[in-house]
Parts: sequence; structure tokens; C-alpha cells
Amino acid sequence: MLDLQKPEENARLQDLRSFNILDTPAEEAYDDVVRLASFICDTPIALISLVDEDRQWFKARVGLGAMETPRGQAFCAHAITHPDVVMQVPDAQKDPRFATNPLVTGDPNIRFYAGAPLVTASGAALGTVCVIDSVPRELTERQSEALKALSRQVVQLLALRRANAELELLTRANSARQQQMENHQRRIEELNQELQEQTLTDALTALKNRRAFDALLTTEYARSQRSKSPLCLLMVDADQFKPYNDAFGHVAGDQALMLIALAIKSQARAYDHVARYGGEEFCVILPDTRLQDSLIVAERIREAIKGIVGLRRAMTASIGVAYSEGVTTAKRLVELADRAMYLAKQGGRDRVEVFQPPP
Repeated sequence: MLDLQKPEENARLQDLRSFNILDTPAEEAYDDVVRLASFICDTPIALISLVDEDRQWFKARVGLGAMETPRGQAFCAHAITHPDVVMQVPDAQKDPRFATNPLVTGDPNIRFYAGAPLVTASGAALGTVCVIDSVPRELTERQSEALKALSRQVVQLLALRRANAELELLTRANSARQQQMENHQRRIEELNQELQEQTLTDALTALKNRRAFDALLTTEYARSQRSKSPLCLLMVDADQFKPYNDAFGHVAGDQALMLIALAIKSQARAYDHVARYGGEEFCVILPDTRLQDSLIVAERIREAIKGIVGLRRAMTASIGVAYSEGVTTAKRLVELADRAMYLAKQGGRDRVEVFQPPP
């Protein structure tokens, strides 16, 4: 038998364990091999034996109930010391190596043994395909060659098993990497979305900023021109905001702007666009809205601002309204809303005005 201390034996055991075959359930492919071995060699017992450190374990067996035996009793432990030949023991009772072996003197009463080593590509002999009989005999040359062929088939099955396991590990690793990449991509998209939101959102009021307003108005104006649908624009300016800011400080001024933004937003419809135009000026884009309806929305906003609770003093707003009919550009719509807002301021503030250019 092989010396357990030898480097060759350590390498052989390492090779054996790399297949992850020990103590696995029965598999038809291996069972077929032992059935063929038993038939070809005309023996009652046939085994696929794998020689572990201190035992031999049977991956497949015919005619034997035991799943393993001690290595010290294993005929196969001797067979693997000569990997290139089929080891035959014609009569175990006459062989000094096995005459007193419990497997010979007791069940299963081995008299004849033949084992073809399972030799891997690295040259390691993992075990054997072996056949056993309870009467003395010898294999014919053809039977011996067939046993060798079956041992090569078992090695191929083992190699395929390991390759499949490695492929599965690789697939799992690739799957994990793919998932990781998808997670990274999703996070990048989220960060890009957050960045885009930041570039299009006013940091103080959380409304759309001037950049977003320009893009939205251009889009809505183009759509209204294509569909011949009405479009209105409100320009909302907080009255006397500079004196309020000077009197109560910038923190109070910022709080007032946030409350005004909430008041405007509370009166806008779900499909309207509310933006901070700059400073204390706000804009509301009203798609699919006729002039008369926009005036109603503007009045609601004016009242909401006037009714804000929590300010150091009451705040009002001047609101200008522009209507898209006859207006040739989005920029012109802004100009008209701005002029209407100044009309509201000139008219005494806290009011809504519409600027309609002369024909």
C-alpha cells in the first residue's frame, strides 16, 4: 500500500477530493458501469472503489451491501500502487497479502479479485473498477481490456463531474458579477437622476428652477402650437419682499419664500408646472388652460399667499397672466406675463392682471 506520509499520497488524496465525489448519492451512470463490469467479467460482485485516507468507499456496487470498508482491508489499496495494470488475485487464500484478510476469511468470502485503477490525467490513481468472485479464477485478456476501458469511462465521468461543478461555480460567479454590475448601473442611474434633479430643482423651495422652467415652457409651448391647445403662464411676485428681508433677516426671508412656494404649489393642479423664476418671483405654467380658467387659478394663489400663517407679517403677491393665443414664441409669453405682473404692482399690488398687447 501507499505510505500515507509520502508526498505522492498527499497529492493523490488532494486530487481525489477535488472531484467532490466521496459520500455522494448513487448515480445511474456509475451504476451502469458496475453492471457492465459484472456482466462482462461474469462475477457476482463489481465495484467502483475510491481509496480515501483511511477507507475505501464505493461510488457504485453490485452484489455487495457495504458502502465502505477499512483501507487496511482493501484489495484496491494494493491495486492503485500499480496504476498501469489490472491487478488480479486468482486465489486470495493462496496470496500471503490477503490470506488472513477478514474479507477473505469472512463475508463476502473473496477468492478472486481483479481491479483496473482509475487513473486521472495527472497520473493519480483514485481507486478502481473491480470485480470479485467467491471462487478462484482469472480474467481473459478481453475481459481485462474491457475492465480497463470501463475504468477509463469512470475517469471521464469524474472529469465531467468536476468540469460541470467548475462551470456551475463560474456561472454563479458570473451571475453574481452581473448582478453586481446591474446594481452599480442602477446606482449610477439613481445618482444621475439625483444629480439631474439637483440641477433642475431650486435648493431652497424644492420647486423647479429657472433652467427647468425654460425647458418646460419650451416643451409646453411647442405642444400647444402643435395641438392648437390653450396655454397660460402666471408670473407671481411677492410684494414688498425686500423690506421684509431687510427687516427680519435672510433666514426669515428664506422661510417666507418656502411658505410662498408651498402656497403656490397647493393651488396648482397635478399637471401644472410651478417654478422659482428668480429671487422672489415664481412662475406657473398652465397647460390646456384658457384665459378665464387661468384667472381663477391665479386668484386662488393670491388668496393662498395672503393667508399664509407663520410669517413675521402678512405677505401679498402681484400676479401677471399671459395667454398663448397670438403669441409667436415662448419667450414672448414670458415677456407678456412679466408686463402683466408689473401692471399688478402699479395697480396697487395684491392683485391679478392680464397684459394683452394691442393688435
